[in-house]
Amino acid sequence: MNTPLQPGSLAGKTALVTGSSRGIGADTVKYFAAAGANVVINYRAKAPRAEKLVAEIEAAGGQAIAVGADLTDPSSVAAMMDAARERFGSLDILVLNASGGMESGMGDDYALKLNRDAQVNVLTHGAELMGPGGRVVFVTSHQAHFIRTVPTMPEYEAVALSKRAGEDALRDLIPTLEAKGIGFTVVSGDMIEGTITATLLERAAPGAIDARKEAAGKLYNVSEFAAEVAQAAVDPVPADNTRLVGDVSYFTEFSAE
Repeated sequence: MNTPLQPGSLAGKTALVTGSSRGIGADTVKYFAAAGANVVINYRAKAPRAEKLVAEIEAAGGQAIAVGADLTDPSSVAAMMDAARERFGSLDILVLNASGGMESGMGDDYALKLNRDAQVNVLTHGAELMGPGGRVVFVTSHQAHFIRTVPTMPEYEAVALSKRAGEDALRDLIPTLEAKGIGFTVVSGDMIEGTITATLLERAAPGAIDARKEAAGKLYNVSEFAAEVAQAAVDPVPADNTRLVGDVSYFTEFSAE
């Protein structure tokens, strides 16, 4: 895969990406590793898949560990951060990529627990390992980022609202992060082809992805969007702490009506 970051540009740095055994998170980890970073691969249940990614990175000369953690369990998050510190000493980049809420059988409050409460807890623990120059990236969608002004599909509304609640809660921590010299960027993208969320949404509302693609003209695939996430971790922090990926005309035009 082509890397958006300069080889060696992250040498000596350590990056942790939540939900990184597959999809956007996995590709983001690969980009960081290709740039020389030590990487912490977080997974919830699929250890073999995470270990396979570790082996791939190490075979290419990189340094990686896989750490299982249920992000909705504070003790599990604390143990993940302890593992990162024990192996690599500190943390320079934290990407809050893991999200969910469309899974079945997880409880009515699961989306809010994962997309808001867990995000704040992971950042709080992660920031303890970070020093000046550290970077935090929160990954979200246009459907969630603009949910206050632009309605989304009924099947996705609860998840979108929970992710926006998470974004708001994280933004409240920006002054604390800035006081420590840590930069924070929200990366918002349209529906991403090939993700679990897109698959579940298509299952709940057949034709939704094709309809959005037609309206937007283009949807990013997993590797393309992951490249934007990785780049956001090294680019200057935007003035509004927001990096919008892809077309946003529908969302901004709707908001202006």
